[in-house]
Amino acid sequence: MNKKLSVLVSSILALSLFTGCSSGTTNSKGDSSDKIRVGLNYAYSGGAATYGQGITEGIELAIEEINKKGGVLGKQLEPVKFDNKSDATESANITTKLATREKVVAILGSDTSGSTKAAIPAAMQNKIPLISSSATADDVTVDSNGNVKEYVFKTCFNDSFQGVMMAEFAYNDLDLKNAAILADTTSDYAQGLSKAFNETFKELGGAVLSEEAYQTKDTDFKAVLTNIKGKNPEVLFVPGYYEEVGLIIRQARELGINIPILGGDGYESPKLIKIAGEDALNNIFYSSHYSPMDNAENVFKFKEAYKAEYGKDPDAFNALGYDLAYFLADALERAGEDNSEKIKDALASTENFSGITGTLSIDEKHNSVKSVTIIEIKDGEPTFLKKLDPQ
Repeated sequence: MNKKLSVLVSSILALSLFTGCSSGTTNSKGDSSDKIRVGLNYAYSGGAATYGQGITEGIELAIEEINKKGGVLGKQLEPVKFDNKSDATESANITTKLATREKVVAILGSDTSGSTKAAIPAAMQNKIPLISSSATADDVTVDSNGNVKEYVFKTCFNDSFQGVMMAEFAYNDLDLKNAAILADTTSDYAQGLSKAFNETFKELGGAVLSEEAYQTKDTDFKAVLTNIKGKNPEVLFVPGYYEEVGLIIRQARELGINIPILGGDGYESPKLIKIAGEDALNNIFYSSHYSPMDNAENVFKFKEAYKAEYGKDPDAFNALGYDLAYFLADALERAGEDNSEKIKDALASTENFSGITGTLSIDEKHNSVKSVTIIEIKDGEPTFLKKLDPQ
C-alpha cells in the first residue's frame, strides 16, 4: 500500500512540475516568462556616451509608460542594458551576449553607425531584430551589393539624406554658392554626409573650394582651418560628432572664420555648448530629428513626462529613444507574440507610425522615411528653424 501511494505521489509531483514549466508564452529562444526581454546596446562611457545615455533615458521612460498601461501582449517589457564603452568591438561582443545568453527577442542600438555595424553580424547570425534610432550611415541596413540585411532596421534618416538636405539648405535657403568641407576621415558617419553634401552642392551649381580632413580625437585644427580661411568660402560644412566639432567651431571663430558652419545630427549634445562656448555658437545650423519647440500634442506630453522624470528638457536623442521603444512595442503588438521572426516581419511592414520625431514608414531597404528638422544655434541656444520633407 505504501509503495503504491509513493508511486502515486511521485506521479502527481511530476505532472505538477511539467504543468508549471509549460505555463506562459514561449519566445523565439524557447523561454517561458511573463516578461519580454529587450536588449540595449549603448555607450554609457567614452566619446559617444551622451548619445547612448540620452537614447536610453528616452527608451526607459517609454518602457515605464508602456508597462504601467499593462505592457505588451499581457507582458512587461524588461530592458537588459550593457555599456559598449563607445567601442565597436565591445558592441559586437555585447550583441552576441544579448542574443545567446540573455535571450532577448530584439536589440535596440547602437548609438553610432560604427558601433551599430559592428553589432550586425551577431544579430544576423542569431536571427535577432536589431533596430537603431541613430545609426544614420547609408549602409547600415544594406550590404555592399545593395541587398537588404533581413534583421536590421533603423528609425532615423540616412546620412545621404542629411547631406543632401544641408546642401540644399545652404544653396537655396542661405543663398551661399561657395563652400568648404572639413570631415573626419575615420568616421563612416562624417564621410557619408560629406560625400552627399559635396555631390549635391555641386549639382545645384555651387563650388566646393576646399576639402580638408581630420581624425577622431584630434584637438588642434588651426592648420586646416587656416587653409580653409585662405580659400574664402561662404559656408563651412563640418559633419562630425560634438567633441571634435565643438573644438573646430571655437578655433574657427578664434581665427576670424565667422561664416555659417553647417553639420548633421552629431551636433546634438549639450556638451557642444560647453566645448565651443556660447559666444562661438552663432550662425551654426545642423540637421536633426526633433525640436522641443514643436507644439504638437504628443510632443508636448512627451516633454512634460520627460521633465517630470529627469528634471530637464528633452533633446533629440531622448526623443529618438522614446520613439524607438514605442516603435518596437507597436511591432510586438502586430506580431501577436514575442517571437523574433514575427517581430522582424512586423517591423518590415510598419507604415505611418506616429512618433515624437514625426511620422515614419519603413521602406524596402529597412530605412525610415521621415522629415528632417533644421536647427539654428543662436548664442549657444538651439532653436527650431524649419522642417524639410523628403521628395
